[in-house]
Amino acid sequence: MRRALKILVHACRFCLAALFLFAAGAKLFTVGAFAANLSNLVESRWVWPVAVAVIASELLTAALLVFTKTAREGALVAALLLAGFAAYALYYVYVLHGEPLECGCFGRLIASQLGVSTALRNLALLVPAAVVFFGMPRARGSLNTASDVHVAGADVEGLR
Repeated sequence: MRRALKILVHACRFCLAALFLFAAGAKLFTVGAFAANLSNLVESRWVWPVAVAVIASELLTAALLVFTKTAREGALVAALLLAGFAAYALYYVYVLHGEPLECGCFGRLIASQLGVSTALRNLALLVPAAVVFFGMPRARGSLNTASDVHVAGADVEGLR
C-alpha cells in the first residue's frame, strides 16, 4: 500500500510538472497571440508584465515540482496558481460579465474558453497538487517542532 501511495505521489508530481511546462511552452511558442489575448483581460500597459509573470511562474512551478527537495513548495505554488486562475475565470464571467474568450491557457495549441469549465478544470487539478503536498515527506534538517527550536538554540549557545 505504501508503495502504491509513493507511486501515486510521484505520478501526480511529474504530471503536474509536465502540465505546467507544456502550458508555459505553448505560451512561449505563441507569445504574441498570448499577449494579444491578455489585452482583453488586463490594461494595455500590463499585458507584457503579466505575460512574463504567468510564463515565469509556470516554469518555476514545473522546476519546483521536478526536484524532490522542493516538490512540496511546487505543489503549493501550483495550488495557488490553479486557484488564482480559477478565481479569475469566475470573476471574468460572473462579475465582469465578459464575453466568451479564449483563455490562452495552452497558447493557441489547445482551445479553451475562459469561464466555468476552465475554473472547474483548474479546481480539479488541486487534487493532484494536494496529493503531492501531503504525500511528499518533509525536508530533513528543517526545524519542525518547538523542541527542535529549543535544541537548536541550546546548540548555538553552547558554541559561544
